[in-house]
Amino acid sequence: MKNGTEIFVSRLENLPVFDPNGDQVGRIRDVVLILSAKLGSRAVGFVVQVLGKRKVFLPLTRVTSITGDEIIITGLLNMRKFQKRNLETLGFSNLMGRVFQVPNEKTSVTENLKIEDFSIVRTFGGDWKLSKLFVRRVEKTSLIAELFSKKGETKFLDAANTEFFAQDKDDYVQSNDHILESIEDMKPADVADVLLDLEGKRQFEVASELDDKTLADALEEMPENNQLSLLSNFEQARVADVLEEMEPDDATDLLNKMPEEEKNELLKQMNPEDADDIRQLLKYDEFTAGGLMTTNPVVLQPDATVALALAQIRREELSPSLASLVFVCGQPTETPTGRFLGVLQFQQLLRHPPHLQLGQLLDTNVEFVEPDTPLAIVARVFAAYNAFVIPVLDSDKRLLGAITVDDVIDHILPSNWRDDL
Repeated sequence: MKNGTEIFVSRLENLPVFDPNGDQVGRIRDVVLILSAKLGSRAVGFVVQVLGKRKVFLPLTRVTSITGDEIIITGLLNMRKFQKRNLETLGFSNLMGRVFQVPNEKTSVTENLKIEDFSIVRTFGGDWKLSKLFVRRVEKTSLIAELFSKKGETKFLDAANTEFFAQDKDDYVQSNDHILESIEDMKPADVADVLLDLEGKRQFEVASELDDKTLADALEEMPENNQLSLLSNFEQARVADVLEEMEPDDATDLLNKMPEEEKNELLKQMNPEDADDIRQLLKYDEFTAGGLMTTNPVVLQPDATVALALAQIRREELSPSLASLVFVCGQPTETPTGRFLGVLQFQQLLRHPPHLQLGQLLDTNVEFVEPDTPLAIVARVFAAYNAFVIPVLDSDKRLLGAITVDDVIDHILPSNWRDDL
């Protein structure tokens, strides 16, 4: 790669990374910068997401080619998980969208400029220095992204001469629109990953912009200590709304980590129906079938049709594991239900005419567990019968809930398994 090559980093986001053999090893997720007014600001590498969602560090010294379609490297990637050092800043996560103040070149009146892109250039020594800032003038500074107008004048600034890097880091105002746009179509685990990459108050600012369902789904993919840390910044009313959107078993696990007084207050503020589901789960130890189960499986009566069952499992909010099995019970069909009669797998439903009643097709030879069954035995039942979902029945054979295989795995793995992924 030639010296003097200049690249605007917004073009690099999500680019595939290939090794010398032409095999894709990952995608660019961020650029790692060291910002310094005295020594000069420079880029030192990329954050690359490899298979399994692990994020690793790619030094820029290992990059042999950057085009608009791909990045080619030499040698092998170090698969150690990326950990940002104190002097480092992530370009996409923590530089894009910052607003800083400088005197206008013509009028000397202070104006607010928002960073929308920046470039890096390769020097003759092989380093990559921060070259230009592409900025937009904004009329207001606010922590709320919607107040930032995109209609202001744009211009380029020489990164070496701008006063941006001399300003106190805490004085920056950050626009979150770049991140919010990037996570619109992400899966919950990836949204959680983005939030965990953000620094300090910006994590809260971005999280507060998410709707309750998106935030709830992301929280379910975070380690418990990160869940509690993030939610501690919100008012109780918002926390209660988010808990209502979480799966009952995940919300229960989270509430169990909170002080008793806070837990009870949140339950009071929640929708009574959602709160009742969680109170039911709070009665059980976390590492038993009762503590693992969700109280919202798909439950229908025996006179319901195949067509109705298929419509129920098509619901977008239903997880794939819960959608794999329909439970058939007598009235009432809300947990705890009437007498449990049997199940139908979604593949069975696809093989039969829509008008047939479920009672004619039931599989009654179903393995189940009781609510006080220990986690170790629950795991063995899943393994022995290659199950995705298992019913939890009480002594009267009423359906209390269902356990999904992902919840079992989540509890078997070490508490920090997401960090080691």
